[in-house]
Amino acid sequence: MQHFRSVWLVVALLFTYTAQLSAQNEFKYSYMPKKVYENQLFPVTIIAPGEETESKRQFIFDRSSKIQPLFNEPLTIHNGPDSFYTFYFKASNADIRIPRLFISSESGEHSLGPNTVRIESLEPHEGFCHVLAADMKVKNSQVSNYDEKSHIVTLSIEAFEANLEDMKLDNVKESGIENVKRDFAKVEAEFYVVLPVEEKLLKFTYFNTIKRQYEFLEVPVEVVDASVTTQSDLNPKEDSFEKLKKYTFMSLVGFFFIMFLFRRDFFYLVFGVVSLITLLTFYIPHKKICVKQGASLYILPTQTSTVSTKIDQELDTMLLSEREGFKKVEYKEGIIGWVKNEDLCDH
Repeated sequence: MQHFRSVWLVVALLFTYTAQLSAQNEFKYSYMPKKVYENQLFPVTIIAPGEETESKRQFIFDRSSKIQPLFNEPLTIHNGPDSFYTFYFKASNADIRIPRLFISSESGEHSLGPNTVRIESLEPHEGFCHVLAADMKVKNSQVSNYDEKSHIVTLSIEAFEANLEDMKLDNVKESGIENVKRDFAKVEAEFYVVLPVEEKLLKFTYFNTIKRQYEFLEVPVEVVDASVTTQSDLNPKEDSFEKLKKYTFMSLVGFFFIMFLFRRDFFYLVFGVVSLITLLTFYIPHKKICVKQGASLYILPTQTSTVSTKIDQELDTMLLSEREGFKKVEYKEGIIGWVKNEDLCDH
């Protein structure tokens, strides 16, 4: 009888160990939201325990469903023996059903059943830019004259888990989003808005999906001299850097020449001359170019950018900056934009 009990104890322990081992080799969702907001970008994460060869794992959501992730390949993170695979989906205005997920691995074929994520509507909020994000910030800004009555404000925006492609502002003359670049959770884009010249502050809100509340962002609306603004190429921080470099080399020129007068050491004279030459390069005039009559002046240097105006006659102007296929110019006083290389004069 005692022997019989021992056998059953061994069998029970073996069964428990096998069940645990089997559970450890199972794929499962480690994160699946129960509800999200309209147009929200949200993650769905699968945990894959075990040290299996990653290249052997393939994830395919049911192709018969219209609901598919933004990227076919997941964002992969390893934590010890476990691997986490994250796919990103975008919600609409109705409950979203995440389709069945089919997984191929070294241990065989697996599948995870479909899940329904409920959609919740946001309360209206003044100044809402229609973006929901885990985080959002304005990296850089530029303000230029749009016409006699308006300024155009261009923002370089960085956000995470955000629907930046939907960004717009109500109750403005014009606004739009361009050049959207997404790298899994991170997304960058250029946003522009046309405001009356009387407006001195651009203020709007986005919905923070982590804090579950609206957050304000604001940008001063102040036109900077074109020769300074264009050097930054949508990066005003570089303006300060340019000034810092000029002041630094001015100081070095003064220091080396003073040291030469006191020490009579040509070492200081040589470095003083080099510093002076470097300083002078900051004041070299911009190259002049000719733009054809009728050429389109684009807000941003992208093929899909909005046209702000047309060049009414052949224009000789300074080349302020260059991007692939585009030249940055000042059309009229304070009105700055981009023209395509093909719209430059032949002569």
